[in-house]
Amino acid sequence: MTISKPAARRTVLQETDGEADRQLNTLTGWRRFIDGPPTPLVLASRSAWQQMNPAKRDLYDESRLDHHARMLTVATSFVERTAICGRRLVLLNRHAISARRGLIVSGPAGTGKNIAITQLGLSHELLDRARHPHATHRIPVVYVTVPPAATARMIATEFARFLGLPVRARSNMTDIIEAAVGVCTDTRTALVLVDELHNISLTSRHGAEVADTLKYFSERLPATFVYAGIDIDESGLLSGTRGAQIAGRFTLIPSRPFPYNSEWKGLVATMEDTLRLHEPRPGTLTELDRFLHNHTGGMIGSLSHAIRGAALDAILTGTEKITKKSLQAIPLDHTAHTTASMATKSAASR
Repeated sequence: MTISKPAARRTVLQETDGEADRQLNTLTGWRRFIDGPPTPLVLASRSAWQQMNPAKRDLYDESRLDHHARMLTVATSFVERTAICGRRLVLLNRHAISARRGLIVSGPAGTGKNIAITQLGLSHELLDRARHPHATHRIPVVYVTVPPAATARMIATEFARFLGLPVRARSNMTDIIEAAVGVCTDTRTALVLVDELHNISLTSRHGAEVADTLKYFSERLPATFVYAGIDIDESGLLSGTRGAQIAGRFTLIPSRPFPYNSEWKGLVATMEDTLRLHEPRPGTLTELDRFLHNHTGGMIGSLSHAIRGAALDAILTGTEKITKKSLQAIPLDHTAHTTASMATKSAASR
């Protein structure tokens, strides 16, 4: 059974699954992200907080837990550099017929790659909405992820899934690609974000076919492609015949752990300003900025996890404050531990 393009396009805006509302790799989830988070929570006065009855306090605390559970987006220099480079490429590709240039964001896990490309997508979509305020049919940005052990059909299906196109077991890959390309062309897609690119291995037949499929999409769509993944520049994806084609057309922006500098201090201060706790001592986190750097290895993802986790514990335990001890109690990822340990050993050897 093949996919009917008219029927497929009618399904683009349908919500078929409540979970899709929270996934960036679906159209409904992406649009929810673009529409932005709820209005920031206003902290109640200390006296009002103390006078709340148990039921009201439970609801209030639940809203604070939800507030701290959300990932804070900070406009770091890396995010800004990615956004500027991406915007430049979109403009340069606007009238290109072939050989469009793209962007690769590569680096260790937890260094802000996903934040950088999604903020690029956010700025592009908001600009497109401003220019076409009444064109609700437009889909200026497509966001897909490369599944583990991906095949060419799987990556084509990811495009269809984002767009809400029905893919049946008997649908062949050509039908899937044609339907996805048709919808993207009709809805003026100009930016395609492809995350988790490290799941492709060019040493395997399936991996090579996935790379070829992405290349085919980029040739068929008048769009700028942005890839993101872990250590792409060291994974072999840019070597060999296929890799050379990618390397010859894509600009690479490396993501790295943050050094301990004024920007890191600003990150910690910004995150401290977002806390909604009732017993904080002003400046507690900024006084711990060097400890936090050593503790997280300069990884922004680990920093956010530690602070948000400690804030949740502060509410759940009733302490209403974050301390060095409570930050140390939050288990971090292995990469952060390894990076921090290497930094400590390097400092000790000097």
